[in-house]
Amino acid sequence: MSVYTHLSDDQFKDFCQMFGVSFAKAIPITQGIKNSNWFIQTTEDTADSPFYVFTLFEERPPEDIAKMATILNRLKDTLPVAAPLAKVASDTDGSSTAEGSSTAEGSSPYVAHFEGKAITLVPCLSGGHPKHTTPDMCYSMGQALATLHNVLQSLTPAEEYGVPLYPWDQVRDRETQFMPADEAKLMNDIWQAYEELPLESLPKGLCHLDMFADNTLWDLEDGNEKLTGLLDFTEVSVEHYVMDIAITINDFCTTWGDANDGESVNFNTEKKQAFIEGYQSKRPLSAAEKQALPVMLAMAAVTFWLLRLNVIYYNHEQGRTGDSIMVKNPDLMKRLAAYHWNQVSFKNK
Repeated sequence: MSVYTHLSDDQFKDFCQMFGVSFAKAIPITQGIKNSNWFIQTTEDTADSPFYVFTLFEERPPEDIAKMATILNRLKDTLPVAAPLAKVASDTDGSSTAEGSSTAEGSSPYVAHFEGKAITLVPCLSGGHPKHTTPDMCYSMGQALATLHNVLQSLTPAEEYGVPLYPWDQVRDRETQFMPADEAKLMNDIWQAYEELPLESLPKGLCHLDMFADNTLWDLEDGNEKLTGLLDFTEVSVEHYVMDIAITINDFCTTWGDANDGESVNFNTEKKQAFIEGYQSKRPLSAAEKQALPVMLAMAAVTFWLLRLNVIYYNHEQGRTGDSIMVKNPDLMKRLAAYHWNQVSFKNK
C-alpha cells in the first residue's frame, strides 16, 4: 500500500463527497507494494470513531475492483471485512465533481474513477497488524480462510467474479535468465513438481491468494487473540484451495529474518498444524489436497519470490523511487522455497 499517485486535498474532498463522507485530512499509508492508500479523517471524527481507507488501485482495472466489491458484500455478514461504501449519487450521466475523474459505462456503485483507475472508500476495521503469530491465531486464521472458501462458493460461476491469475510463468522465464544457476534450478525443480501434481483432482474456487499477516487485523490486548479484520481482496481469483492454504500458512507460520544480514527464515510446524486443524474444522481437506500441500507450500513461496522480483522490475522500468515506495525482499521467499523443497526432497528419498 505504497503511495504512487498523489492527489490534492480538493480532489480528496470531492471524491469523499461522492461517497457521503466529509473530508478533513488524508494520511498516506506506506505498508504494502501495489496500490496508493490513505487513511481519511472526516470532519466528524472523534477519538472513538473510525477513519476510512481511501484506495486508488494502480494496476487492477475498475471492472476487477467492482468484482471485489461484490465479493466483500457477500462476505461481510460472516467475516470481518470492510465492504466498500456506495456512492451517494450516480455518476452515470458522465458528470463528475472530482478533477481527473471519469465515468465507465456499467460502472459499480461502489467504485469511483481517476484517470482510468478505480477508487474505493471503506470503513476502517478495529485492531492492529500482528507482529508475531501464535498457534491459536493460526487456528483462527485457518477457520477464517475455510469460511471464506465456503461462503464464496455461492458466487457462480466463480470465473465471473475472480480476476485472471497473473502469468507467473512469464515472470519466471524472464527472471531465471539472470539468476545464479542454483537459484534457477531451485525454481524450475519446484515448478516441475507442481505441474506433476494431480491438479485436476484438487478442488478449486474463489481464493484470496494474499492472506499474509499484514493483511489481517487482530485485537491482541489483555491477552485476547481475536481476528477483527481481513484486508486486500484485490487478488481474489479462481485457484486451488490448497494453494490459498499454502500461501497463508507460509506467512502465518514463518518468522522472517533479515536476508541482508544473512538470517534464515524459521518455519514453525506447530503453527502449521494448528492452522490445518482450524481449517478442517470448517472445511475438511481431501486426501489429494493433503498429499499436494508440501509441494504447494514450496510453489507458493516461489510465486511470492517472483512477485517481489516483478515489483522491483516494474519499479525500475517505470522510474518509481522515493521513501513512500516499499519493496519486500525477494530473498526471504527464496529461502522459504528452499526450506520447503528440502522437506519434499527428504520425504521422497
